[in-house]
Amino acid sequence: MGAPASSFVLPESASRGLGTRPFGVYVHVPFCATRCGYCDFNTYTAGELGSAASPASWLDGLRGELELAAATLGSPPPADTVFVGGGTPSLLGADGLAQVLDAVRQAFGLADDAEVTTESNPESTSPEFFAGLRAAGYTRVSLGMQSAAPHVLRVLDRTHTPGRPARAAAEARDAGFEHVNLDLIYGTPGERTEDLRESVETVLAAGADHVSAYALIVEEGTALARRVRRGELPAPDDDVLAADYELIDSLLRGAGLHWYEVSNWAASPEARCRHNLGYWLGGDWWGAGPGAHSHVGGVRWWNVKHPARYAAAVAGGELPVADHERLTGSDRHLERVMLELRLAEGLPLDVLAPSGREQAGAAVGEGLLDPGAAAEGRAVLTGRGRLLADAVVRRLVD
Repeated sequence: MGAPASSFVLPESASRGLGTRPFGVYVHVPFCATRCGYCDFNTYTAGELGSAASPASWLDGLRGELELAAATLGSPPPADTVFVGGGTPSLLGADGLAQVLDAVRQAFGLADDAEVTTESNPESTSPEFFAGLRAAGYTRVSLGMQSAAPHVLRVLDRTHTPGRPARAAAEARDAGFEHVNLDLIYGTPGERTEDLRESVETVLAAGADHVSAYALIVEEGTALARRVRRGELPAPDDDVLAADYELIDSLLRGAGLHWYEVSNWAASPEARCRHNLGYWLGGDWWGAGPGAHSHVGGVRWWNVKHPARYAAAVAGGELPVADHERLTGSDRHLERVMLELRLAEGLPLDVLAPSGREQAGAAVGEGLLDPGAAAEGRAVLTGRGRLLADAVVRRLVD
C-alpha cells in the first residue's frame, strides 16, 4: 500500500499560537485481541492484519510520524498531556508503552507536570504491568470495564474474568497511580436496573477517582447493528437511557464524584482528564497513528486508517495524512458551543448571537439551563438539560 496521494502542509498561520493553548499528543494503537460487537473504532485483530502490519512496524511508523510532526510544527511546545488510546494499548505491554512515551519525549518533550494516560484492557494487565507504566512516566490509567454483569458483557462481545476490572484498578493504585478511570457503557439490550447499579457500585468499591459512562450507540457496520437489524436484539430505548443516566449520576454524586462533562465524573479537580479537557476547550493536539485525528490552530486533519498504508507513508518520508479541513469562523463557533456547553462550567452567554441568547433565556424557563449561572452570564446545563444536551446546542446555534 502506498503513501497518500498528496502531501499535507500545515498553514503557517495555524501554528502561530502554539504554546498559548493547551497542547496534547494522542497516540492511536490499532491492535485488539478480538473485535467487540459494538465497536466501530479503527482497530484490527492479528488475523485481520496477517503479515501486512505488526506492533513493530507500527512503532517504527509512530517514531517517524512524531519526528515529522515536530519538524512540521517548527518549535512545538512540550506536551502538556499524552493519551495513548485504541484499540488495546495494553497489548503492547509495559515495555512497548514505555517506548511509545519515549518517542513522544524525543519529538516534543513533556511539560514538568504532564498528564500521561494510557487505556488498558483489564485482561492484559498485571501488577508488574502497572509498575512498569509508573516507572516509564505514565501518571493515569483508564480501564475498560463496560459492565459487571456477565450477560451484558456477552451482548457487547466483551470477556472479563469476574472481578478483574476492579482488581486491575486496585493494582494500578497499589503501583502508585493516583488517578484511575473506569469506563462504563449503559443501555445495553438486556441490562436491568440492578445490573447497572451493581456495575456502578463495583466501580466505586474499586477506588476509581474518575468514571466515564457512555450510552450504547448502535453504530452502522458493527456486529451489534447487524443483530439489531435482524431483530435478534432491541435497539436501546431513549427513556431507559435517560433513567440509566440519572441513576449513574445519583450514585456517583452520592459517593463524591461530580460531573464535569456530561459523560464524565471526577472525585476532585485534579482527577479530571486534562487531555480530554484540551479537546473540549479548543486546544491543539497532534494525533499520531493510523486513523488518528489532529487539530492545530483551526486546521484539522486525519491519518490514513490501515496500519500498513500508514507505515508505508511514513517510511517514504510523508506525513500519513488522508485529508484535512480548515475550520471556518462559523465551524469554530459551532464546535465551541457544542463542546463547552457539555462542561459543568458551561459557556459564556456573550459568545452567543442575540438569537442564541434569546433561546438560552427560554431554555432557562424550561429548566434546561441553570438560572443562577445564567444570571452570572453563563449557560450551564441542569440535570434535565444534560439529558437533552444535543437539542439545547441546536437551539443556541440556530
